[in-house]
Amino acid sequence: MIKPKLWTKDFIIVSSVNFFLTLVFYLLIVIMGVYAVDEFQATTSQAGLVTGIFIVGALIGRLLIGRNIDHIGRKKTLFLGLILFTITTSFYFIQLGIGFLLLTRFLHGVTLGIASTATGTIVAQIIPNTRKGEGIGYYSMSATLATAIGPFIGLYMSQHTSTHIIFSLCLALGVFSFITAFFVYVPQVESSNDATEKKGIKLSQFVEPKAVPIAVITLVVAFCYSSVLSFINFYAIEIDLVNAASFFFLVYSIAVLISRPFTGRLMDVKGANYVMYPAFILFAAGMMILASAHNSFTLLLGGVLIGLGFGNMQSCTQAIAVKLTPSHRMGLATSTFFIFLDAGLGFGPYLLGFFIPMMSYSMLYMILGVVVLASTGLYFVLHGKKEKARINALV
Repeated sequence: MIKPKLWTKDFIIVSSVNFFLTLVFYLLIVIMGVYAVDEFQATTSQAGLVTGIFIVGALIGRLLIGRNIDHIGRKKTLFLGLILFTITTSFYFIQLGIGFLLLTRFLHGVTLGIASTATGTIVAQIIPNTRKGEGIGYYSMSATLATAIGPFIGLYMSQHTSTHIIFSLCLALGVFSFITAFFVYVPQVESSNDATEKKGIKLSQFVEPKAVPIAVITLVVAFCYSSVLSFINFYAIEIDLVNAASFFFLVYSIAVLISRPFTGRLMDVKGANYVMYPAFILFAAGMMILASAHNSFTLLLGGVLIGLGFGNMQSCTQAIAVKLTPSHRMGLATSTFFIFLDAGLGFGPYLLGFFIPMMSYSMLYMILGVVVLASTGLYFVLHGKKEKARINALV
């Protein structure tokens, strides 16, 4: 039996657009705090808000577009998101004070939420059903690459050129993504015949109920991973491993890139449990090794294990969310997944920040490693046992 084609023109274009969008996000996030302080004499709290308000905007963008994407049309939504993303990128050239910069960051986040929800929905639609886990794994690698390359470019350019040039690059990437999107073909989706769906305002109009259980798992593990994103540099200073820490996300990304093709196929063939349970163990082990790191090797080994764990959870849970959902609500399922993911990554550092004065970073990572391991039970209750029953029924 010939496997349906995965690497189509449309799949490559949508993945590329997602890569450029995520690249701009991570490129800017590492420089915006310093930019706000240098250009507008922002306080530390204002600088933090300039960085974080983008994620708040992305959450709102996903909430707004998730329920409307199939009414507007998936390709039209992608165009809308990309043109607004490009326009708001140009706002960075306008210097009207810290208030306008905060507004720009918020609006830029909203447009990213719209555009990335569209790319996630379109790619889930065009991937063949029998290769859904593998395909979403490859698609998610576009964002993984961007999380490694974006900060590197941002920090390098901030040291060797002006912010005007950095903003020009971001604008060029937005324009390029918009032009490229014209070449994507998105098949029509049959509308739902459920006449009651539009009556009144219901929670199901903003989130997909069938995707919520796995999205809750995503929220918990993303919350734990946010501690790595936000505090790894502070931790490296504390244990005197700053040079090794500069390679942490590089080895993380390499681990994800190498493993995802295999884990995606494994999920399609054997089911999600064969990926998720080992991923919980690897993620927890990575956090605990990170907590006990006293040399470069153990620090980077923690990065590898966290990449194998959380990196594969991210694509696997997204694939589960769209697999559980009817095609006409796939956009809402994608939006729901990213809302919970962004909430964990965005609000995690703020909430964990209250505990930092009470404990060391090492203790924090150890505790969160235990939380990840305990989350295995939550996964079993919310999805794992249903997945096992489904696989047994097919045998």
